[in-house]
Amino acid sequence: MAGITSIGAYVPIYRLNRDEIGRMWGGRSIGGTKAMAGYDEDTITMAVAAALDCLKGGGEADGLFLATTTAPYREKLSSAIVASAADLQEGCHVADFADSLRSGTVALKAALDAVAAGSVKSVMVAAADTRQGATKGALEQVLGDGAAAITVSSEKVIAEVEGSYSVYNDFTDIWRSEEDKFPRSAEGRFIDEVGYIPTMQSVIDGLLKKYKLNPGDCAKVVYYASDARQHAALARRLKLDKSQVQDPLYKDIGNTGSAAAFLMLASALEKAKQGDRILFLSYGDGADAFILRVTDEIKKFQKKPVISHQLAGKITISYGQYLTWRGLVPVEASTLPERSPISLQSRWRERKAIYALYGAKCKKCGALQISQIGQTSRVCVNCQAKDQFEPYKFSGKKAQLFTYSVDQLMPTLNPPGVSGVIDFEEGGRLICELTDCDVDKLRVGMPLEMTFRKMFYSRGIHNYFWKAKPVAD
Repeated sequence: MAGITSIGAYVPIYRLNRDEIGRMWGGRSIGGTKAMAGYDEDTITMAVAAALDCLKGGGEADGLFLATTTAPYREKLSSAIVASAADLQEGCHVADFADSLRSGTVALKAALDAVAAGSVKSVMVAAADTRQGATKGALEQVLGDGAAAITVSSEKVIAEVEGSYSVYNDFTDIWRSEEDKFPRSAEGRFIDEVGYIPTMQSVIDGLLKKYKLNPGDCAKVVYYASDARQHAALARRLKLDKSQVQDPLYKDIGNTGSAAAFLMLASALEKAKQGDRILFLSYGDGADAFILRVTDEIKKFQKKPVISHQLAGKITISYGQYLTWRGLVPVEASTLPERSPISLQSRWRERKAIYALYGAKCKKCGALQISQIGQTSRVCVNCQAKDQFEPYKFSGKKAQLFTYSVDQLMPTLNPPGVSGVIDFEEGGRLICELTDCDVDKLRVGMPLEMTFRKMFYSRGIHNYFWKAKPVAD
């Protein structure tokens, strides 16, 4: 039976305290924090991080579906970028599922159908969002950033999908048109009483009737809601026991849009037991419902934390940083010369090095080396053998900081800029930017790992590459 074989998650390390938002506008705070994507992060980079985390858990994929409402391009396949950074095979089937908060579970249903039909062996569904609430608005404190990835297959399943049921409902509660920067919302009571609660009740009733189950048969109920208040209201309506209701994580990271339900599911699976049934639901212009049955493979999955270690965050940012990173206030332009236009031809030639950080391994002596983009290794730095190399991927390798420099003039939204010379543990040296770090805590020899990030935006093109960051504690 097809089901979930692996799940990965990514929550940015940055947190914005909601009390600070309340103080800024002289209003009340709903308490807690919201996760914030860094100045060099977006939907793509977070989806890559979640996908790589999912692959570490033993997942494989010959298909990748990306679900998001905040794709960086209006006309370009974002899933192809994620697949390239995850170094999936060229024959991998990729697709974007967009424009709905329910896009994650819509993609999940499509993945399950594809596996059941035999058209693919395994499919990864990645969901990521960086939705932005209008300043001083109700959604500003609610919305957070995050990503999750789920691999679907019929082998080594940690949670079988016993059944599913869906309903659609052309109900306008949260929406955003082409020209809108921020989501719009209808009145709260109207949303709850006419849209959200009746729709969720309908899909649950339909699923339980179809498979002859009762709510009490489910150890956990994992479901999307726009905020903690709405989440609690549905639990009361369904008369769920407190132990059945999965923490929506809104107090720690906020509503992460299309990724929210997947992140909740990841949290539930961290503590699930063999034989547990999980009722899994998502909402948006209708609803999707799934019955999951946890298998004995869950013990292998639970050997490493998926999301619990990411919830607390590491770095608290100010409201000013938030406004700057999200482009909500104008900032002084850099006095340095403008960057040269991006060469699409060079990016294509160097695509393996740019997206998956490939270097070279000497066939004669085994020495590793990685060249700066635009330079091709032809002579081994160790044995001087010429043109005897094979590809070697550095993106998943650990490294150490050899030396670094702090640049107060670097054009960055999070000054000062930091560049480092890093040595990979198995060999190879690279000069790159450092990110997600406290300059005062940098030290030579500290362990680093690579992370796929946004470098800059120029002439309509988002330029991505790899940076180094301190290894998470």
